Amino acid sequence: MFHKQETLAKTVTFGITHMAVAFGVVYAITGSMALGGAVALVEPMANTVAYFFHEKVWQRIGKRRRSRMGSLAVA
Repeated sequence: MFHKQETLAKTVTFGITHMAVAFGVVYAITGSMALGGAVALVEPMANTVAYFFHEKVWQRIGKRRRSRMGSLAVA
């Protein structure tokens, strides 16, 4: 259960960090707070969802590796 909470917390903090970086980059390039804000809301939201599923894939990879190692130890 703790692992799921940790994954969710990592996803949320990654999203917040990503939004700040996206805003800063677009604002620095364009000088527009409106455009920076728009990009900071849309792009990181999509990327945060992608990160969540990316993390889930890596969890499955880890489970498979642990399972294989356990099978090898029994054999």
